[in-house]
Amino acid sequence: MSGLLGKLLPREKSFFGMFCQQAENVQAGATAMVEMLEHYDDPVAGAEKVESYEHIGDTIAHSIMTKLNQSFITPFDREDIYQLASKIDDVIDLVDAAARRLVTYQVKTIRPGVPELAKTVRDASIQIVEALKVLESEDHILDHCIEINRLENVADRQCRELIGKLFEQEKDPVQIIKWKEIIETLEFATDKCEDVANVIETVTLKNA
Repeated sequence: MSGLLGKLLPREKSFFGMFCQQAENVQAGATAMVEMLEHYDDPVAGAEKVESYEHIGDTIAHSIMTKLNQSFITPFDREDIYQLASKIDDVIDLVDAAARRLVTYQVKTIRPGVPELAKTVRDASIQIVEALKVLESEDHILDHCIEINRLENVADRQCRELIGKLFEQEKDPVQIIKWKEIIETLEFATDKCEDVANVIETVTLKNA
């Protein structure tokens, strides 16, 4: 809100802490995904652990939306708050989707390079956490956004290489379909990380 009234009324600052909590949950889920892939001895348990973070993420996202509806004065535009919460939630949704596909498709062994792609997702989520920690102060926040964009490019390259090797090495078309979808789902998670970075950049520029 602009004008005298907006200056007099206190802005609801609890959103900053809620966004950090949401991002830290994504980081925990992405880390659990890496652990699942690196120690693939009980995929059902691994997927359930990732899914638990997805459920927590839904709860946090719902709390942010509820707070948004209840707040008269927000720290930045309502549409940007909604977009930021939604995009962060998209990341953990896709990590969970990749984990569930491993179980649904009854994957027995993990293809080389896939854990490294998952680590790129995790690293991007770490940068989201770091960016949101300084969202209020905007201290070097764009540096984290730039790093997220770089990691998204890394994931694009990893995805292309993994799919290229998949078509080169795998002769079973069913396995090709399964793994192509799993790989692309993980890569899509980094696209959503970049979406988060874009919203953060928008908020920063609007409030500069």
